[in-house]
Amino acid sequence: MQKRRATIVGFTAILLWSFLAVFTVGSAPMPPLQLNAICFAISGFIGLIWVSRGIGFSALRTVSWKIYAFGTLGLFGYHFLYFSALRLAPPAEAGLIAYLWPLLIVLFSGLLPEEQLKRQHIVGAVLGFTGAAILIGNGASMSVTALPGYALALACAITWSGYSVISRKLGGAPTETVAIFCVLTALFSLIAHFAFETTYWPSEPVTWLSIVALGLGPVGIAFYTWDIGMKKGDIQLLGVTSYAAPVISTCVLVLAGVTQASWPLAVSAALITLGAVIAARTNSRNTDSELTGGDI
Repeated sequence: MQKRRATIVGFTAILLWSFLAVFTVGSAPMPPLQLNAICFAISGFIGLIWVSRGIGFSALRTVSWKIYAFGTLGLFGYHFLYFSALRLAPPAEAGLIAYLWPLLIVLFSGLLPEEQLKRQHIVGAVLGFTGAAILIGNGASMSVTALPGYALALACAITWSGYSVISRKLGGAPTETVAIFCVLTALFSLIAHFAFETTYWPSEPVTWLSIVALGLGPVGIAFYTWDIGMKKGDIQLLGVTSYAAPVISTCVLVLAGVTQASWPLAVSAALITLGAVIAARTNSRNTDSELTGGDI
């Protein structure tokens, strides 16, 4: 798959994650770990069907257990840390800290031997984070008593950015392995749910529609397309454009009537768009240089 096409495929994950908030609101009041178990069970089931009709399960048996362990820890660890952070700290502040992961992806990508981190990438990432900070942190204030939650949110950001960047090094492992990651994540989430939560089964159809939508999209197909983007696409551009997720998410919430439009949304959208354009222009020049055999 060509790099540009893989980048576009990876961006679909960002679009799907933009619906995470509205579907999560619709899935309330189901406990987060129970919700996690159900959603990943759905996404794992989708993946297993894909595997059975594609490369077959025999191909997955050749994959090292270390890769399965890595992927499962990445998916389960991120969501466990994220939900725990939101329990121990105010959602706005915890969400802002957790959303350091796009910036960390851009910075960590410079450690990869085949990637070159340029000043424009850093500028674009900082602009994007500033836009996300205005959007997510509007009206928020830090609390000392919530420090454990903030620490978990930071660990959450490091976990997902590390998972994403290291996935680049595992380019030889087929994307179909994500199906096993999802199944194992569902299993561990179920175990954690029984250990820490009280089971709740909703009766409202809207709640179940939201849960199924989560499992199909933001906590489902998104992980498969993100894996393709991380392994074969432009990892730095995807890192910068990931800041589009909170903006699109807020727009969706506004359209759904869950929240109201405000000036921070417009300012953050402008900053995030500017950061993405700067990074995109940098990568476009790099591509043109590679095609012509030199600098332009």
